Amino acid sequence: MKVSKLAAHLVGSEIVKIGNEVNDMKAKGAQIANLTIGDLDSNIYPIPALLKEEIEKAYQNNLTNYPPANGLGTLRNAVSEDLKYRWNLDYSPNDILVTAGSRPLIYATYKVIVDPGDKVIFPIPSWNNNHYCYLTGANGVEVATTPENNFLPTADDIRPHVEGAVLLALCSPLNPTGTMFTKDQLTEICQLILDENSKRSEDEKPLYLMYDQIYSNLTFDADHYDPVSLFPEMRNYTIYIEGISKCLAATGVRVGWAFGPTEIIDRMKALNTHIGAWAPKPEQEATAKFYADPKNIDHFVFDYKNKLKTSLEALHNGIQSLKTKGLSVDSIQPMGALYLTIQLDFIGKMKPDGTKIETSSDLVFYLINEGGIALVPFSSFGDTKTQPWFRASVGGLSLDEINACIPVLEQALLNLK
Repeated sequence: MKVSKLAAHLVGSEIVKIGNEVNDMKAKGAQIANLTIGDLDSNIYPIPALLKEEIEKAYQNNLTNYPPANGLGTLRNAVSEDLKYRWNLDYSPNDILVTAGSRPLIYATYKVIVDPGDKVIFPIPSWNNNHYCYLTGANGVEVATTPENNFLPTADDIRPHVEGAVLLALCSPLNPTGTMFTKDQLTEICQLILDENSKRSEDEKPLYLMYDQIYSNLTFDADHYDPVSLFPEMRNYTIYIEGISKCLAATGVRVGWAFGPTEIIDRMKALNTHIGAWAPKPEQEATAKFYADPKNIDHFVFDYKNKLKTSLEALHNGIQSLKTKGLSVDSIQPMGALYLTIQLDFIGKMKPDGTKIETSSDLVFYLINEGGIALVPFSSFGDTKTQPWFRASVGGLSLDEINACIPVLEQALLNLK
């Protein structure tokens, strides 16, 4: 059967593939600590009680017809006020677009800025930018990062690629690493963007920055920084991505928003009238009620993120304990989000059955079968197949389950020669 060229070469999410295989095995009775999908076990991390009550109330009140294409006015007003309260960012409700989570917003950002062949810069590892480049026909320029810089790109890493580029895609705290830009790091990158745009004529597209801060409320011992707060001039070039999926443990509630330059947001709104990726009206109504008082967010996030931090530190300490025993492992101190970055330097080792670990995916499936633990390789985030770094997402496990998986992981690694 013939399909479009885009469909013929489209690659599905490796993260979802691994997660589905793990779930199939668990359904058959396998005991696996699933650290793959960036999701949360809603029995461990339920959404706020008030948000749940307001969702139920909205359905009872039959708010089940189409929402406005750009999002409920009450929600956009509440988001506008929260941006002022939380980040001192002043954006009109008209410059905010609400959709069903952040993915449609990221896709829309690409579609309204990028023409086929346009240059888009993004760091490796990062979430899905390689696929969005494919979907829009962009010339994706991958910027390699290092553990020494917490897998975040520096201005010097980006500088050789900015000429002619139309979009730079950044995320902080970063999926997949849980690491964050420092003030100095982000300042240097913003200055680079401003310098580059000062050279361009009015007939050229500027270099835009898509700044994904969906995890910005989930930071631990470091401050979150954003471009416009550092440089008001960045307002003309920055499209922000936010929402409730991570900060309210509401991944399945599907409410996200973007805000940025009026001209860009208006075109994203127009695109969404055709795609129809609207957040459900009851969920929007409930989110508006919840966001009406910023203290609702503060109170919920305080306990929730401390619980995440405890789980991340338990996993980090467990990996570090294996390192002290001489195993070729390491991990980066968690800074935010749901993720721990783990190094398992066992590519090239032999499994007990005599077969060789050739790639990071080989190690992933060995550990699923023999170590009772499922991780996502950085190759799923655009990196090479021999990169020995992995993402662990702690939202789906209890603290006891995390502690219990360390000895099993240790034995599986010891069995590799």
